[in-house]
Amino acid sequence: MSMFLSRRTLIEGALHGAVVCAVPALAGGLHSAPAAAAGTALRPIFVLNSLDATVSVIDPVTFVERKRIATGKEPHHLYLTPDEKSLLVANALGNSLTFIDPVTAEVQRVLTDIVDPYQLRFSPDMKWFVTAANRLDHVDLYRWLPRDAARPMQLVKRIAAPKTPSHLSIDSKSALVYVSLQDSDELMAIDLASQAPRWKIATGKMPADVYLTRDDKRLFVGLTGDRFVEVYDVSGAAPKLIQRIATGAGAHAFRSRGDGRHLFVSNRVANTISLIDTQAMTVVAELPGPSGPDCMDVLADGKTLLVSSRWARKLSFIDIDSRRLLRQIPVGRSPHGVWTLDHAAR
Repeated sequence: MSMFLSRRTLIEGALHGAVVCAVPALAGGLHSAPAAAAGTALRPIFVLNSLDATVSVIDPVTFVERKRIATGKEPHHLYLTPDEKSLLVANALGNSLTFIDPVTAEVQRVLTDIVDPYQLRFSPDMKWFVTAANRLDHVDLYRWLPRDAARPMQLVKRIAAPKTPSHLSIDSKSALVYVSLQDSDELMAIDLASQAPRWKIATGKMPADVYLTRDDKRLFVGLTGDRFVEVYDVSGAAPKLIQRIATGAGAHAFRSRGDGRHLFVSNRVANTISLIDTQAMTVVAELPGPSGPDCMDVLADGKTLLVSSRWARKLSFIDIDSRRLLRQIPVGRSPHGVWTLDHAAR
């Protein structure tokens, strides 16, 4: 196990035996799979198993694991290429990216010499690919060159980012990258035009995921070392803290509901998921988040939230409206990222 996972286990999972919640008996009336467009089959659900170095491929109709795909060491996050033809798996300790067909679940290629890719993002203009090296304390800026089959990613700049860069967000203008620095309790902005840091500020304890509103004005930051989400006004020259929203212990990862207004945050220690109204900046609902909830996705029907339950080795399905746990599917050890093409708007 790497130093990163050991540190993460100590800090975020030290109460492992205490935080694994009891899963209630599942009630009847489970949602059926969302209807596909005429003549279109539903695409698989992908779940990263960080400690097994695999990806579980889940059938969205039968709710069973079809197969597991081998990846590089310690895969942590997933991201789709701009043309939606490849799902990228970031293999942090393996220093590689695995490209998977998001429809057929077949491995397309493995790109090596991508140093410690923990988190990854494409810029909206499709010109930049950015990775956060969580273990090695830097952020890498790559040019995205899809026509170069041999080397579609060209490293332009490596930027020091002490300590423990965790999550990334890029604004709609493809101008700024926001980076949380988990172990120095800071937030940094990087200018893509100059490939240089623009500013760095102190935050609350252990900032993790970051979410930028569609108008690029407000940045939400999950504090995994606390029970808050911090909200920053980033519309001016310098960021300004404008709100601290109490969600639950271990506020960690975000997923938009898809309606342009509401945002889910997984509370890793509290075993809950809070729904935030991003305009009112308040929590409007609380959902169950069994066994260390982490990454999330919302199915295309807009009714079902997928959650990776890290400590239970399961993918959890949550009914958004009734706020009930619908079902859990066994996957591999330490499930992290979750993704499907059949998702609600992001």
